[in-house]
Amino acid sequence: MSKATFRERSRYWFDNTMSRGTAALIGWLAVISVALIVVVSGLVLWLTPVEADKHHGVAGVVWATLMRTLSPGKVASDTGSAPFVALMFVASLGGLFIVSALVGVLANGFKERFEQLRKGRSRIIERGHIVVLGWSDQVFTIVRELVEAHASRRGSTIAILADLDKVAMEDALRTHVGDTGRTKVVCRTGRPVEPADLDLMNLDAAGSVVVLSPQGEDPDAHVIKTLLALDKRAGGHPPVVAAIASTGNMAAARLAGGPAVHLVDSDDTASRLIVQSSRQSGTSVVCMDLLDFSGDEIYLRSDPSLAGTEYGRALSAYQTATVIGLRRAGRVMLNPPMDTVIAAEDEIIVIAPDDSMIHLADGMPKAQEDAIVMVEHDRPGPERTLVLNWNGRGRQIIRCLDGYAAPGSVIDVASDHPDAATGVEGLVNLTVNVKDCETTDRYALESLGLGVYQHVIVLSDDRYDAAHADTRTLMTLLQLRDMQSTLGERYSIVSEMHDENNRALAEVTRADDIVISDTVIGLLLAQLTENQHLAEVFGHLFDSRGSEIYPRPANRYVRAGAPVSFATVIEAARRRGETAIGYRLADQVSEAPHFGVVLNPDKSRLVRLGPDDCVIVLAEH
Repeated sequence: MSKATFRERSRYWFDNTMSRGTAALIGWLAVISVALIVVVSGLVLWLTPVEADKHHGVAGVVWATLMRTLSPGKVASDTGSAPFVALMFVASLGGLFIVSALVGVLANGFKERFEQLRKGRSRIIERGHIVVLGWSDQVFTIVRELVEAHASRRGSTIAILADLDKVAMEDALRTHVGDTGRTKVVCRTGRPVEPADLDLMNLDAAGSVVVLSPQGEDPDAHVIKTLLALDKRAGGHPPVVAAIASTGNMAAARLAGGPAVHLVDSDDTASRLIVQSSRQSGTSVVCMDLLDFSGDEIYLRSDPSLAGTEYGRALSAYQTATVIGLRRAGRVMLNPPMDTVIAAEDEIIVIAPDDSMIHLADGMPKAQEDAIVMVEHDRPGPERTLVLNWNGRGRQIIRCLDGYAAPGSVIDVASDHPDAATGVEGLVNLTVNVKDCETTDRYALESLGLGVYQHVIVLSDDRYDAAHADTRTLMTLLQLRDMQSTLGERYSIVSEMHDENNRALAEVTRADDIVISDTVIGLLLAQLTENQHLAEVFGHLFDSRGSEIYPRPANRYVRAGAPVSFATVIEAARRRGETAIGYRLADQVSEAPHFGVVLNPDKSRLVRLGPDDCVIVLAEH
């Protein structure tokens, strides 16, 4: 290979200097300007000594040349000999090109700098902040809930890192979340799987981290890769909460994140909530009320003064908080046996509007014995359930239903989805049938004979994008509601949707329960971000094993229409081995935002519960 020539070396050196950006370009323009001024000044001093004397020698000539270079318009006022005017014209002409180039270079440099600032690439210097890695529709729910939780705090910060434009993220948050009050929201552009981008979030000083499951193909791969990046990075490791879309990827995610990561199984959680809501109308409303920060929340509290007291006797121990279980040696027990003795080291699980309002009552309120009734719960026999539409969550829903259903129950799947009811072999209590049906068509729905079903579940069709799928679900719900009104049939309707904004539209259909799966997962992530120790509590609430939330007819607990205190309702439920946490009023089921649900009422509050109202209890199915 031949040796590089001087010209090639010079060109290579020049290219390298030019690639250094705006500063290098300004430097070259400065060199050219100095050279032009020196040459023209030297020629003026040599060729036009008379004009040079008029400008007071070397310094004056250099100054005059500099002014013509920087302000070419000055040449119009020049007088003197022809060589002098010509030389000043040359200086002005060269200055015209230099100034034009300088303006262009500066404009381009400022533009690049503004673009860098716009992307948000500076390192966050907050401490104790919450970091959200990734972007999906759940981010709006999480930010909204955390803003609500931090409303009374000063200096709280939520930092979001996603591979999106910083300004676009901020605009979307302003649109969907609105005013964030005292909570500062900071967005940064970057990839959560890149260590250099993770360093922007100052994770060593962060309070907790939320990893979101992004929208698109194979979202769990992105989450698992992010968990690996977090686990392998040097420095502090704040608590991490992550959502996994597919149950089959949970084992890999646990291995990637390690034992300290709290994982939320999105499919399993949403499936169980849909199943529970289909069997007990109002369950989804109660769960959403417990998950959000706007009303009552779940707290753990140590109260040594209750040591030695039986769990059943401690149910009315707090005036403005409701006991729902115990945490003993790290193990959660919701609605344990009523004769369970509370130990001094046990933590009591309560529902309360705020931890500052959890105080022992002055005395245990007495129940109204004459108002308590003991009507046995009906044991459900074989039932028929109809599932309209299909998606990947359908298999899990059917398997969950199999655990609740009485032997001999039937579930029919009506859909034109090619995968409808596939992969559901080995069921114990259910028989599954598949019917081809266009679920938005009125005549196709009428041909199903809906009057024979006790429960109808409307799933979101995964062949369509979220917006279109929600639109089809709304059309199906409208058809079902009109058919109920026309034919006088009654069956519970539970629907699955994606967008929280469609809830208001869906309420027109008066569906018994509307499960917004993304919102449920977002609320759960927000709760675990603030209280990681509640992971096991919520896990038990959504688990078919053990006690679950049941809205049950109030007239099986207390006399219908009689004014009773909630302490009386608690006692009536206690005698059944159940924990009462609230009630639902039938005449308010269509009134947002609580839809008739009242959780954790004051123990001494009097309420008249009619035959259509419900008592909300924790009980085993």
